[in-house]
Amino acid sequence: MDFECSNPSLWREALSSYQARVESLNKPDLVSLDEFYRNQLPSLIHQRNPNPYVTTAELSKLMKWKLTRGKWRPRLLDFVSSLDGSSVQSASRKAFESLPDLTKAVSELTVLKGVGPATASAVLAAYAPDVAPFMSDEAMEASLGNCKDYSLKQYLLFADKLQAKAKVSDIFGFFFHRHIKHIASCHYCLPKFCLKAIGVKAL
Repeated sequence: MDFECSNPSLWREALSSYQARVESLNKPDLVSLDEFYRNQLPSLIHQRNPNPYVTTAELSKLMKWKLTRGKWRPRLLDFVSSLDGSSVQSASRKAFESLPDLTKAVSELTVLKGVGPATASAVLAAYAPDVAPFMSDEAMEASLGNCKDYSLKQYLLFADKLQAKAKVSDIFGFFFHRHIKHIASCHYCLPKFCLKAIGVKAL
């Protein structure tokens, strides 16, 4: 799919409906998990500057958020929840330090059991959404076609696609960078007239 919508006002309208759409899904714990991922986790990570990292508990909660909004895979949650704390902190610290090199940043995180490129992208997006967008199912499908390839190579193509869209204009780019991780990670928050622009299906 092409990213056809370039009007920032339509993106703002989509964003304004986000919370209501999340609540309307009636998925257990999704509202609180979404609040954690969108607001609490980024703040926690940035508070640790100049050496930011995530903890095992935070990574586990992020994984629960990701699985709750998509396909539930309890083994992945078990893997992540059992990770050694020092290993998670070390890997995430190295990943954040590697940015804007997405290849290196993702590779630093995927050494952790249960963490693939998609989960790694969610970790990176919590810290630097302007550099590392979240590799959601819906955004991947709409921006790159009917693709089920969640490899690092495909993530780099996906990130390039979103970065190119952010360069449409300075104003659009600012809005895109600030809110893309919220909008493109939730297909249900978007009006149909802007789905292609954000990279989600009827997101």
